[in-house]
Amino acid sequence: MANGLSAIMVPIGIVGAALAVICAIVAGIAIMRGAAGLCGGAVGLWIPCAIVSASASFGSQWMPLQVSAAALIGMLVIGAVVRAIVNTAQAPATGSAATPVVAPKAARAATRTVAPVTGTLAVQKSAHAA
Repeated sequence: MANGLSAIMVPIGIVGAALAVICAIVAGIAIMRGAAGLCGGAVGLWIPCAIVSASASFGSQWMPLQVSAAALIGMLVIGAVVRAIVNTAQAPATGSAATPVVAPKAARAATRTVAPVTGTLAVQKSAHAA
């Protein structure tokens, strides 16, 4: 019985690990591009694939689960490092980090202060109430 179960579950676990690796690659690329929604979707899809890869443990094969976990961790770290390098390299070229934006002196002097709203309203008496 155990051999029959492992003959079915191990290939299912290998397919789950392969799908989990694909999802991890997509998540890493999404982090590199700065697409947080795509990264969240890829990681959200990676979770069931990793659970399917754990089905190989019925045949005492833990390698598919380890590969899927290592792929996600590796791709998330690589994606974050590449994103940080790209952001650092682009910062001086665009000038966004080097020069802060300050309003001209005339524009700052032209602003006026408005009294805060207290939230109370004046009650008007109607003509019919008298």
